[in-house]
Amino acid sequence: MEQRRRQAVSAVQKGDRVKDVARIIGVNSRSIYRWLKLSRQSDDGLAAKPHLGPATRLSVTQQKQLEQMLLEGAQAHGWSNQLWTTQRIADLIRRHFGVSLHHDHVGRFLRQRLKWSPQKPRRRARERDEKAIAHWKSNVFPGIVEAAGARNAHLVFLDESGFMLTPTVRRTWAPQGDTPLLKCWDRRDRLSAISSITVSPHQARLNFYFTLLPDNTTVKAPNIVAFLRQLKKALGPYTVIWDRSNTHSRSRLVKAYLAKHPEIVAEDFPSYAPEANPDEGVWGWTKYGRLANLAAANTVALRQRIHEEFAVLKTNRQLLDSFIQEAELCTAA
Repeated sequence: MEQRRRQAVSAVQKGDRVKDVARIIGVNSRSIYRWLKLSRQSDDGLAAKPHLGPATRLSVTQQKQLEQMLLEGAQAHGWSNQLWTTQRIADLIRRHFGVSLHHDHVGRFLRQRLKWSPQKPRRRARERDEKAIAHWKSNVFPGIVEAAGARNAHLVFLDESGFMLTPTVRRTWAPQGDTPLLKCWDRRDRLSAISSITVSPHQARLNFYFTLLPDNTTVKAPNIVAFLRQLKKALGPYTVIWDRSNTHSRSRLVKAYLAKHPEIVAEDFPSYAPEANPDEGVWGWTKYGRLANLAAANTVALRQRIHEEFAVLKTNRQLLDSFIQEAELCTAA
């Protein structure tokens, strides 16, 4: 509509008759005269005017009170779980403010007035010690970086994960009432992977290393040792930072290997803080991004796709750096 208004005004200003322009555009001549008047009143008189819909029946004060109640969580208001649905919010509004709203209107109200959106919660362990995690990031980790730099050693962020033959399902666009179908095998076949983001000393150059284990194999200590050996051959001395899994520093086999190779130093991430490991971003990017909704025909096809995506990741230094930034770690000594 805005484009039509501007075209009509421009045509009249160039000398075309209002009657002719109105006929071509498909509007009444009075509309053309109104647009001409608007164009003379201000520079943006013909701009599109967003329509916010009908005014909400909640006052500004009530809107703020409602948002505060929503932030308290659904359980604080009598529901058994922390799930806010538009119907529950409509019930909350009716209960506290005596205003009855349809749940569809509640959804529009949340988006337009409160700037809320439906989101999938992230799980977080109750055992977490937030102060200890913050202390590790601000005090312990800088010391690890400095010590690695003094040894001219790489930093290595290491983690493991698995890829299932059954696809990771994410929302996708489709016609209303026509839910997409993913034809896949209902099997538990999987591929286990070990990967690491590495940071070179001094120049902080990023790289990515990975290995995929045989089908339906769980990562165990011998696999970790083999990967550490692979990294040693590629990097020389390094400091590996990983979680406190039993297959890492707690394993006798891994301990024995580290004892034989003092040029490899092992450090632990804080407990229950997977987001502190930049390598965690690798799994989010591949499993829930690039490979989401992938219904592979078999593990051979799945393995090939994983290799392809990891090869792309290995050359994308900017993406690797984004994983480190997301973990809120500073790798500069």
